[in-house]
Order: sequence, then C-alpha cells, then structure tokens
Amino acid sequence: MPKPYRVGLFVRSNNAVMRSLIGAGVKIGTFAVLTVPGRKTGRPVHVPLVVFPYGGNDHLVASYGVVNWVRNLRAAGGRAELRRGHATEKITAVELPAEQAAPVLRVSLQTGPPGIPRLIVRVFRRYFVLPYLEVDMKSSDDDFARAARNHPVFRLQSVGQS
Repeated sequence: MPKPYRVGLFVRSNNAVMRSLIGAGVKIGTFAVLTVPGRKTGRPVHVPLVVFPYGGNDHLVASYGVVNWVRNLRAAGGRAELRRGHATEKITAVELPAEQAAPVLRVSLQTGPPGIPRLIVRVFRRYFVLPYLEVDMKSSDDDFARAARNHPVFRLQSVGQS
C-alpha cells in the first residue's frame, strides 16, 4: 500500500528554490514551472515539475497521485502556462486514459528526469517516488495501467509562446 503524499517543509523549500532557479533561466534537466489558476482562488499557482518526453510529445506525470496541481489543472480545463527559463509557453494539458498513460508512467519511473545524473535519479526514485506508487520497476503493464488511474499523466499541447 503506497503512502499518502503530504507536502512538508523540505518539499516547500525545494519547490521555492526550483521556481527561483528556473525563473532565473537556469536549466535543470527538463524541469519547468507550471502556472495554473488555483481552483478556489483563481490566483496563479506556480509548481516546478518534470516534463517527460515520450513518443514525440511532452508529458506531465503525477507521481504523487491526484495532488493540488492535478486538481487545479483539471479545474482549468487543462489550460496553463509552462515556463522553461525565460520562455513561457501557453499549453493545453490533455489527461490520458490509463491505458495510454501506463507506458509514460513506466518510462518516467525507469529513466527519471532527463538530464539528471543516474545516481541522483536512483536515490530520488528509491526514497521520494516509489513509496507513493503502487508499482515498482518490475511491475507488469497491467499493474502500470491500474496505477495510472491514481497517478494521472497529461500530454502537453502548445498553444503558443508569450
């Protein structure tokens, strides 16, 4: 049984640092800052996330389950902005059905964020990702499809640069 995800002080601090670095133009693998209106306040919420390339498209993977950025993105109809360094792109995020999401979820777990050293990926995966998933590196395709129901995957479509 996976642990429920809770945002603690470490995550809040790490997210603040990542937002600042990405906003300053520092390239960290394929990390980007997703900006989406809050579903209750409507105010912009800025969340650093990994953009996973798969099958010629970019994807966002909710490794921690249906967390606030997922709820906000759903409430916004998938409309958001993605900031990579100094470039901001308007996007539409399309939530994939579990069967289409499963291979993306598998690859994101196996490879980790592109451009990040393998040792860091292995440690991060072991202590900060696997405890929140119902699957592991050896799980079947059917297991990943079941897990994708609780860990949404969004395919990103560009609407334009701003």
